[in-house]
Amino acid sequence: MACWLYEGMLLFGVIFIAGYLFGTMTQTRHALDNRPGLQLFVFLTSGVYFVWFWARGQTLAMKTWHIRVVGVHGQPLTRQRAALRYLLSWMWFLPPLATTWLAGLSAPAGAALAFGWIVVWALSSRLNSERQFWHDIWAGTRLITWITPPRKTAGAPSDASGNQAPRS
Repeated sequence: MACWLYEGMLLFGVIFIAGYLFGTMTQTRHALDNRPGLQLFVFLTSGVYFVWFWARGQTLAMKTWHIRVVGVHGQPLTRQRAALRYLLSWMWFLPPLATTWLAGLSAPAGAALAFGWIVVWALSSRLNSERQFWHDIWAGTRLITWITPPRKTAGAPSDASGNQAPRS
């Protein structure tokens, strides 16, 4: 969850810049003008952000928390698989958003519904033996713990296994 919260803070900056660029490019003067266009632009910008980093294995937040996204058998993600994961990850938010809109619920009721759905969706991962989220199962991806191996420095002696020997 800490990685998820950190990702949200980083994504805030990405979305802020995307919103600024959209407003500048479309000469939008009021926040609610051209709202569907802004929402689509932010959706696509977020998609580019996640697909770009997931195809390389990690976002900055995932790197900080030593998490990597890979295919089911440990292979790196293709852009297509990363895009599928992005679309399926909207299952965290789309059902309560659609229900709120279709039922005409108030903002507080919609927020409560969204919070409840996120809790249920997160807890439903406990039904899977590997504790994977459903969007990862459906996309054929999984999250693993990943610590980047240390770099070898030139001239450092190494042992028989190729690892650098500690310096005295």
